[in-house]
Amino acid sequence: MTDTILNTLIIGSGPAGYTAAIYACRAQLEPVLITGSEVGGQLTTTPEIENWPSRKDNPDGFSLMFEMGEHAKALGTKIVNDEVVKVNFKDKIKEITTKTGTVYKTKTVIICTGAKAKYLGLESESIYKGHGVSACATCDGFFFRNKTVAVVGGGSAAFVEALYLANLCQKVYLIHRRDSFRAEKVLVEKLKNHPKVEMVLNATVKEVLGDGNVVSGLKLNTQDGDKEIAVNGMFVAIGHEPATAIFKDELELLNDGTIKIGFGTATSTSVKGVFAAGDCADNVYRQAITSAGMGCSAALDAERYLMD
Repeated sequence: MTDTILNTLIIGSGPAGYTAAIYACRAQLEPVLITGSEVGGQLTTTPEIENWPSRKDNPDGFSLMFEMGEHAKALGTKIVNDEVVKVNFKDKIKEITTKTGTVYKTKTVIICTGAKAKYLGLESESIYKGHGVSACATCDGFFFRNKTVAVVGGGSAAFVEALYLANLCQKVYLIHRRDSFRAEKVLVEKLKNHPKVEMVLNATVKEVLGDGNVVSGLKLNTQDGDKEIAVNGMFVAIGHEPATAIFKDELELLNDGTIKIGFGTATSTSVKGVFAAGDCADNVYRQAITSAGMGCSAALDAERYLMD
């Protein structure tokens, strides 16, 4: 256990975590940032980012997160490559325990642990992640302009993704394991009547096909047996899982596992002195730029909390 009581400790190293660190440094809070097992967060798997303001050079996610981490470090953030495995938020001074056994004491905590998109769990799917398989149409849809893609899912998120892609792509298949949908009826009607969309129902993806570098199609398991369709990409839209399991006995969570915020300030959690930002606390936008903005807000909220 470290004897020093920190002003603020940041859990997570994605856009929210690094931005929180930058603002915490500017407020002279001397932050410590615990990176987590996936340094840089899920954005590091994105091969090209075309919508980051001022970066018209289309940086890859790994480079962008590396530069953001270096910025935070240059301003004075102590970055620790470790993983938080236990927290205790019951007292005014919070305790954070890491995988290596270190226990940190801190006055405030900023949680930026993110969320992971749910995938189908296919071996072939893993091969093409970032190379034709994606879980974010607004992030990667541009790369499939005038091409053919498939969206897997039957909820509102899948229908929104499919409608978005239909404005960019030549054709969109919607693949769903049932013939009924959880999506809003208005979205279902829009998609059913869209000239570029074809629904493939009572079907599941059995294999992603390609040459090892580029996706060329999907093998589907249907009621009539196996079927292959030609596509250039597959978008999986079966939900996200917030990385919040270690907080379930310490903080109030929403039904989907997202940390509930807004207790006094925009990023305040149900425990005073604990703040949350990014995808672990956002089940609506889930964009790198909105995560970064929330990280800024969380650092400012922590600063004001410490001033009271």
